[in-house]
Amino acid sequence: MTVLTQHAAGTFSWPELHTTDPIAAKKFYGDLFGWSAVDNPMPAGVYTIFQKDGRDSAAVCPMMPEQAKAGVPPHFNAYITVANVDDAATRAKQLGGTVLMEPFDIMDKGRSAVIQDPTGATFSLWEPRTHIGVAVLDEPGAMCWTELTTGDTAKAAAFYTALLGWKTQEMPGPNGPYTLFQRLNGTNAGGMMKATGKLQGVPPNWLTYFQVKDIKATAARVPQLGGKVFVEPTPIPGTGTFAVLSDPQGGMFGVLQGPN
Repeated sequence: MTVLTQHAAGTFSWPELHTTDPIAAKKFYGDLFGWSAVDNPMPAGVYTIFQKDGRDSAAVCPMMPEQAKAGVPPHFNAYITVANVDDAATRAKQLGGTVLMEPFDIMDKGRSAVIQDPTGATFSLWEPRTHIGVAVLDEPGAMCWTELTTGDTAKAAAFYTALLGWKTQEMPGPNGPYTLFQRLNGTNAGGMMKATGKLQGVPPNWLTYFQVKDIKATAARVPQLGGKVFVEPTPIPGTGTFAVLSDPQGGMFGVLQGPN
C-alpha cells in the first residue's frame, strides 16, 4: 500500500469540502467511497479528515457564515502545493489575481492563502510543514484529477503558467480544445476547458475528481444516497470514463474510471 510523504510544487494536494451539513457529508462520502472520518474539534467547528485505508484522502468542514450569506454553494476547495506561500501570493497579485485571504499559518500543519485567478476561479496555496496534504492519489477512493472550467482559457493559462511554472499542452476535447497543465518534468498537474454550451454562465471553478473502480455503479449509487448526477458516465477516448455528480447539499465533484 502506497503512502505518499511529499508533493512536488505545483501539485494539487488537498481537496477540502466546505458544506452546510458536514455530518451528512461524512455519511454520503463514507458510503460512496468507503472513507472513514477522523474529527478534529476546532474553534470554528469540527474539521474532519477523510481517510482511505488509513491514509488521508480529503477533508470536510462547515461553510463560513459569510460564504452562505453571499450565496456561495457547498464546494471542494482545491489546494496547490508551493515552496513559499508568501512569495506565491505576492506573485499572484502581480499577475492580476486577487488574494482573498492573505497568507496565514494553520497551527503547525502548514501555511496557506486563498487566491482568485483573473477569470474568477478560486483555489488555495499550501506550503506544507507537518501535513503534506493527501497521503494517497490516483487509486480508487482517492483524488485523481482537478479541472478548471472558465470563460477565458487564454487569460487563465497565462496566469497559472507564470504563477506555478506549469506548461500547457492542448488536445482535442468533445466540446473544443482541452488544455493539460503540466509541471516542468512533464507530469500532468490538471486540466482546463472553456465554458461553452450548457456550461456558459457557470462561474469559473476548479472541479475535483476522484477515481473509482466502476463508474456506472458509482453514478447509480449517488441518487440512492441523496445526490444528483449532472453528467452521466461519458467515455473519453484514450483516457477512460468520467461523470459529474453532486452530494445532497450541492457540493459538486467528478469521478473517473481509467481505461479497461
